[in-house]
Parts: sequence; structure tokens; C-alpha cells
Amino acid sequence: MSRSARLHQKRGVMASFIRGVSEVLSSINVAQAQQHAEQYGRSPPSQFAWQGTWRSTYLKQASNLEPRVDCFNLFADVLHRPFFCAHVPLSPFAAGIPRQNEIARLADLSPGAFNALWVNKPFILTEPVKQWPVYSAWSTEDLLEKYGDVCFRAESVDWPLKTYVDYMSNTHDESPLYLFDRAFAEKMGLKASVRPQTDADYWPPACFGSDLFNVLGEQRPDHRWLIVGPERSGSTFHKDPNATSAWNAVLKGRKYWIMFPSSASLPPPPGVYVSEDQSEVTSPLSIAEWLLGFHADARQTAGCIEGICEEGEVLHVPSGWYHLVLNLEPSIAITQNFVPRRRVGAVLQFLRDQKQSISGFRDDVPDPYALFVERLRVSDPELLQEGMQELDKLGKGGKGRWEELRNGAEDEAAEGAGFAFGFGSDDEDADVP
Repeated sequence: MSRSARLHQKRGVMASFIRGVSEVLSSINVAQAQQHAEQYGRSPPSQFAWQGTWRSTYLKQASNLEPRVDCFNLFADVLHRPFFCAHVPLSPFAAGIPRQNEIARLADLSPGAFNALWVNKPFILTEPVKQWPVYSAWSTEDLLEKYGDVCFRAESVDWPLKTYVDYMSNTHDESPLYLFDRAFAEKMGLKASVRPQTDADYWPPACFGSDLFNVLGEQRPDHRWLIVGPERSGSTFHKDPNATSAWNAVLKGRKYWIMFPSSASLPPPPGVYVSEDQSEVTSPLSIAEWLLGFHADARQTAGCIEGICEEGEVLHVPSGWYHLVLNLEPSIAITQNFVPRRRVGAVLQFLRDQKQSISGFRDDVPDPYALFVERLRVSDPELLQEGMQELDKLGKGGKGRWEELRNGAEDEAAEGAGFAFGFGSDDEDADVP
């Protein structure tokens, strides 16, 4: 068969395939589809069961009843790419981390050491989470037994936990749905204290100190989430909301993190594009697509920090840092956002100047900046004064902490000091108790 004949045959197969897809799509009643979408958004366990694929789940049939289409003579990048991204092994991307990129690992920190040395740096603590009752008590089986019929938010849907676990255990999605629920403590009857207590289920690591958003009481924005996901799930590059810092504690599984600092003078990570007003972040649709296209370049980019947070460990995400997270195994985690004392100026600037990007506040808080200023004035006027001074500096284009570190490094290198770029050096670790 000639080349032109083969091309004609391939085009014919592709045209037939597209016609078939179009016929299937056109045969679906729009109103029925909307009804099913609403049903699956909030579906009672008795009316919804995951069948292994979205098609079989929609049709309420076993996945082995799906027809198998012979694609031997079908060649299409638009179909191959998502298939490849859904099946390519991702764990190799988390291996071979360059030494200068490694996230610092510490047993624990004091509040003084955190504020003096680590508030603007990522790090992993290996010990505090192991003291939590939920660390020793939680497993997928335990959660299913206690909360199997409780609905949790998985991105755009609310599913009973047992339905989500069925999905988590049997999915081949390129970007698996990620359970990310902000009301988990109330739904599960958990007690989260601000410090270790005998009747508490968990508490923040002590080194992070007071969360300044606590002054807002019931008007504070969303700040804590239960995170559950299968292998290959996670989150593409983003910065945490409202200029807050965060900690992410892995109770089961392992998570790979790759992180970059940000400022007005620094470009975003490779493959990430940010709108002029900083309100929109665009990156490849899936974690796999970014890893395939940009991971190698990212590792060679100044400021890149990466590491694996193991079971029973907690990672600190500094305010304003871009980060991508990949679950290397099925994982259960708790994360919480907070405002440390040294970052109050950055939060004030965000609430004042980035109103279009503020998130998590209730509708009855029309001006989060004014509310935060007023509550700080009442509870800690000295801290408010410090924050306003930092806000004024930032508003005039003053250097952030990252620029100070980077510029200092360049000065040392120019003087022949042999500076090696990276966080968490041996000298710094020596100063941490």
C-alpha cells in the first residue's frame, strides 16, 4: 500500500472515530446530563457507585461491559498525550534530587529558631506529627469504618467517603480527583487544639507559634483541610491563599514537593505563567504534563527546592512560595494555613492590594484588610505598628526576604567567597536546636 493510501486510510479511520464520538455526544439529552451532574455532585450512597470509569459510572454498568475499540491504525497526538500522561510512571521524577535542591530536614524546632531562621524557608520536621492521636489511629480502613457514609468535598463534587475510596482504588484518570475538605473537623467530630492536650486529636507543631488570623475569630478565612488522594494525585503549581504560610502533615503515604520562591523581581517556575495583576496562574493541565515538559529545567533553576515528606512528617510552606505536590502513594494528610508574626506585613499588603485574589472569607466580611487591621489594633497594637512599617516598605518596592538572601549571595560570590546557592546549609542546621 502506498504512503498516500495509508494516510487516506488513517484519515478515514479518524473521521469515522470522530463521527462516532459526535453521534454519542449528540444522543445524550442535555437536560438528563445536567440532572446526572447535579446528582453526582451530591449523591446518596444508595444511588451512586463508582464503576471504574466515568463512562460506566454514568451508564450504571460494570466496566467490563464497555466496548473495546481497536485503535491499531489510529494515530492522534490529541488522544495519545492524555493517555500517556495517565500511565507514565511519575516516581522517577522524585528520585535523584540534587543536593543543593534538598529541603532541609529537622527533628523539631523551637518557636525562637523558627522566627529567627526559618520563617521564610521550606523545611520538614520529622517528629511532632508522631505525637498526634490521629497519626496512630487513622488508616483508610479506619476512616471507612467510622465515616464511610459522611460526604466530603472532592474538588467539584461531594461524595460519601466510601464512594471516593472506591474511586481512589480504581481510577486511571490523568488528574485524579483530590479529596480536599475544609469542614472535616466538624464532620468527623475532631478536636483541634492550639497546643498539645490530652483530649485533642491533633495540634499545630509548636514552632509555628500563634496564628495571627485567630484574632478574626469566626470571621477568619478557611484555613484547614483534610486531604486524601490516590497515587499520582496532587496539586499543580500555586501559592497559598491570602499570603499565608502553611504546614502539611502526612499521616499516611508519601508526598513529593517541588517549590520556588516568588517576588515581583523573580520569574515564576518554568512552565508557569502569571497574569500581570498576579490573580491568574496558568500551567499545564496535569502534574504529569508539567513533569514531562519542565521538570528537568526546573531542577536547574535557581531557587528550586524539592523533597519527599514521608509518613509522620510535616512540611512548612513559606508565604508566597510556588509549590507543586505529587502523591507517590495513596495518602492522607492534614494541612493548615496560618499567619506567623514575621509575615504580618506581607499579609496586610495582600489584603490591601490584591483584593481580587482574596479567598476563603465569608460574604459578611466585605473588607478583610480593614477587619484585620482593627482586630490587630485591639489585640496587639505593637505588632500592628510593625506590620504597617513593613507594609510601607513593601509598598515602596522594598526588598523582600528572598531578594535580600539572593543579593547577599551574589555579593559573596563576587568577593570570591565560594557561595553555593541553597537553603538549609550545614551551618544553619548547627544553629537549630
